[in-house]
Amino acid sequence: MNTAALQTPRRPFGKISLGTVGYWLLAAVFTVYSVFPFLYAISTSLKRGSEMFEPRLVPLAPTLFNYVTVFRDQPFAHNLLNSLLVAGGVVLLSMLVSLPAAWALGRVEFRGRGLLLLSILSASMFPQVAVLSGMFELVRWFGLYDSLGALLFADLMLTLPFTVWVLVTFMKQLPKELEEAAIMDGVGPIGTIFRIFLPVLWPALVSTGLLAFIAAWNEFLFALTFTISTEQRTVPVAIAFISGAGGHELPWGPIMAASVMVTLPLILLVMYFQRLIVAGLTAGAVKG
Repeated sequence: MNTAALQTPRRPFGKISLGTVGYWLLAAVFTVYSVFPFLYAISTSLKRGSEMFEPRLVPLAPTLFNYVTVFRDQPFAHNLLNSLLVAGGVVLLSMLVSLPAAWALGRVEFRGRGLLLLSILSASMFPQVAVLSGMFELVRWFGLYDSLGALLFADLMLTLPFTVWVLVTFMKQLPKELEEAAIMDGVGPIGTIFRIFLPVLWPALVSTGLLAFIAAWNEFLFALTFTISTEQRTVPVAIAFISGAGGHELPWGPIMAASVMVTLPLILLVMYFQRLIVAGLTAGAVKG
């Protein structure tokens, strides 16, 4: 007979601790607080007329009229493509620049490295309004006004300090043996970065790139200032210019439909890369 099993106290069936109840209650409150606005936006986008002002989450007569209106009254599909091109280009250029910069700042010892890192961190804290006038002059000087190139340039300056700083943190956690083995095999710095470190840093690159993509996708101030034509607008600016039939009418239905279409790709990206995001965010928690 197993005496250890007899001596082990058993929790009575159905007895739940107060901490467990509090944990699940807090988790439920947080989930409802986070998900409810998006569900309400979906519900409103499927309503029409006076039904939008009724406090009912499930529409009585759901319709896609608001989604059709968004694409009919303005080139919203073209605006979505603009946002995709700008955000994707920002992520690609940001990763190509940030990876070598993070290697130099995280693996190479040189005088002034701490001051340079502090400057990069300080640059990421500047509000957009503080650099808007100077950025506007640069955009005009380069001849990029009212083009997607202006948004690529401006958003890159917005996301680059953040991506460099985050990747430096991950780069410092990599074991020196990887770099020493690459040097013994005759691999140069560029080969070490892209052939040795890149596969190891893949979760960190995904999580950092996704955060940069979200920042560029949702950016509004630069997109509003540096573009004027409808064809060059990104989706945040396009949503702001959605107008109703009258001057005093707020078209809540089309606005909610456009907001759902803008938010849904980000949710799908986060869900698809969920494991890599968690792995990247926790990569530096325990030093190997």
